[in-house]
Amino acid sequence: MGFFDKLKQGLKKTKENFVGKIDKMLAGFGVVDEDMLDELEDILIMSDFGVETTDFIMEELRARIKSEKITEPEKVKAVLQEEICAILTGTAAPGIDTNAVPAVITVIGVNGVGKTTSIGKLASRYKAAGRSVLLAAGDTFRAAAIEQLGVWADRVGVDMIRQNEGSDPAAVLFDACRAAKARGTEVLICDTAGRLHNKKNLMAELAKMNKVVEREMPDVHRETFLVLDATTGQNAVNQARAFSEVANITGIILTKLDGSSKGGIVVSICKELGIPVRLVGVGEGIDDMQPFNAADFARALFED
Repeated sequence: MGFFDKLKQGLKKTKENFVGKIDKMLAGFGVVDEDMLDELEDILIMSDFGVETTDFIMEELRARIKSEKITEPEKVKAVLQEEICAILTGTAAPGIDTNAVPAVITVIGVNGVGKTTSIGKLASRYKAAGRSVLLAAGDTFRAAAIEQLGVWADRVGVDMIRQNEGSDPAAVLFDACRAAKARGTEVLICDTAGRLHNKKNLMAELAKMNKVVEREMPDVHRETFLVLDATTGQNAVNQARAFSEVANITGIILTKLDGSSKGGIVVSICKELGIPVRLVGVGEGIDDMQPFNAADFARALFED
C-alpha cells in the first residue's frame, strides 16, 4: 500500500466524522443560504477546526460564494476543500531534508504523544537515506524513557548516548555533541523531558541545551520538532501554543492520525500558529511516518 492510500485509510475516521456530516447536511439543502452556512460552521467547530480557524474559513467561503455567485450546495464542498488546502499550503515545509547535514534535531512534546517512537522512526528515515545517526537520551527524568529510547536505537541500529536517571539533560547533550563530532556523525537527535506543567523550568532546560549545541556545534543545521497526538483534538493545539512560548518550533510531527476522528486540528495548527506540519504518522510500522503533503491531505479527506 502506497503512503497516499495509507493516509486515505488513516483519515477514514476523520472523513466519516467531517465530510460524512457535510454530505448529509448538503443533501438537505436545495440552495446555498445562511441556514446552510450556519450548519456548516457548526460541523467545522465540532470537527476540531477551532473557533478562530472556522471563522476564517467561513469568511473566505462567504466571500467566494458571493463573488463566484455559487448557488449549488455541492459546489460549496469543492470550495471548502480548496480553502483548507490553501491554509495547509500556506505553512508548507519539507518533511525532512536528509541532505541538510550535519544536523541537530531536538524533539519536544508531553509524555504519551509518541515522542520516543517518532524519534525512532525519524532515525530510521535518516539512516535509510544513508546518514549516520546518534541519539541522545535527554529525557533523564524517567528511567523508562531512557530504556524505551534504547530499544529504538537497537531496533534501528544506531548508537545512543545516555546517563543515569536524574542527570542534567544538558550534560547528556554535551556528551552527545562531543561524541558526534569525534565520530563524524551527520545527524544527532535529542529526546527531551515531556513536561509542560512548569513552563519556566522547561524553558530554562531547553535554553541550557540550546547553549550546549551553539557552543559545541555552532554551524549545524538545527530543527526543533514538536510531537502532537492527533487523537487529542484541540488539546493538541493548546499544547502547540504553550510549547511555542518556550521553544523555536520549526515543525510538527503529528502522530496517531490513523486512530483519530479529529484530523481537523491539522488545519487549526497551521492557521492559528503558523507552524508547518512536517511529518505525520498513520500506522505502527517503522515506515508509517511520512512527510506531510497539504494537497494529498485535502484530497484524502474529501475524495472517494
